[in-house]
Amino acid sequence: MDKKIVLSFIGFTLLTTTLFGAAAENRDRKQSVKQMIGDVAKSEQKKITIVDKFRHMFEDGKVTGQIRLMYMGYDEQNSNNSDATALGGMLKYELASYKGFSGGVAFRTSNDIRALSGSDLHHNSELSGDSRSYTQLSQAYISYTQDKFSFKGGRQILDTPLADSDDIRMIPNSFNAYVAEYKLEHVELHGGYFDRWQGSDAGLDNTWVRTGKNGTFFTGVVYDGKTFEANGWIYDFSNASQTAIASGADANGNDSYYVDFGAHYHINKDIHLHGVVQYLKQNERDNSNVSSEIYGATAEVVIKGLTLNVGYNDAKREAGKHSFSGYGGGYLFTNMDAMILDEITEDRRAYAWVGGLNYEVGEMSFLYAYGDFQGDADSAGVKAHITEQNIGLEYTHDKELTIAALYVIDRNKEEPQSQDFNNDNFRVLVAYNF
Repeated sequence: MDKKIVLSFIGFTLLTTTLFGAAAENRDRKQSVKQMIGDVAKSEQKKITIVDKFRHMFEDGKVTGQIRLMYMGYDEQNSNNSDATALGGMLKYELASYKGFSGGVAFRTSNDIRALSGSDLHHNSELSGDSRSYTQLSQAYISYTQDKFSFKGGRQILDTPLADSDDIRMIPNSFNAYVAEYKLEHVELHGGYFDRWQGSDAGLDNTWVRTGKNGTFFTGVVYDGKTFEANGWIYDFSNASQTAIASGADANGNDSYYVDFGAHYHINKDIHLHGVVQYLKQNERDNSNVSSEIYGATAEVVIKGLTLNVGYNDAKREAGKHSFSGYGGGYLFTNMDAMILDEITEDRRAYAWVGGLNYEVGEMSFLYAYGDFQGDADSAGVKAHITEQNIGLEYTHDKELTIAALYVIDRNKEEPQSQDFNNDNFRVLVAYNF
């Protein structure tokens, strides 16, 4: 890794902390449309009980869970339509905390309702896999907390810029990871390692998939203040083994450096302004062809329950190379439900803008977003141009019951006869937390 870049990221964030150490507050800024969609079905997190006797760790442990029902269908322009309806969810048991020690286990499952799902070529495998049934021990960890320091080791949920849960179907991503955190008043220091993952993005017909032969190391510095925020993250992604690559595994070896910086201004209690810039640099390792440089910016205005935002990303062309958003959906400002910039960065300059609005009134919210993704001609003279629309409606009651619907329209303007990104996708979710 380039030590100058590492020191610059850490120094930048610590300098920001020194200059603007104000009290943090909830701003409700959304990272991207994809994150807004992912937030819809998140399970409720309950505070861990602290006990003074070892046996009370088990007696005062908590059982939580979520029941999730989803229908998802594709209306394909140039292929077979497909759909599925699945019932599943999560069941979790978490120990109470004794002298800083705790732990937990969680199962995730998704199972097709056969009578309400397509068969053969008309089956949508994104909910429960080709086998139509998926069950995994998705979390199994021990944790330790002492003052400002915490550690968690084992199967767990991660949400970092280049490794995240991407919870937009039935099964989110989870990771076999070892993560340490140190929290100051306005700054968080993160460091960790993960070597396997499972979930929708890893493929529901797999169990736990290796994240490279030697796993992935990462470190991060996060600052969150009243007026300013900043992130600096470094990832060391290893390639899959030569045998795995020969069998079809992706070669993702690279060093990734991610940074963003944002400012926030409250005109009054009802009107808030947000602006953030981001930068991602990736250096190829082991002939993986992953090498990129991506810039981004987003602006947002919140007027009571109405949020208006626009995001832009630009990926510099690197001959024969492409970008890598990590394990999950990634943190680019233009990420949408289906389309992300990664899809068109190979061997070309690619850029995208996304504009949208979100309106909340009472327990209801409405989302509309439009994205335009374009790529200049690559070495073979092939261009790319894809548009996407996301239209969503959500009802949430007491953080327990959520009913949501999302309609996604993808059009491949450059290749209208292609089977890629030429479809309408409709899904309905009912989720109940307990």
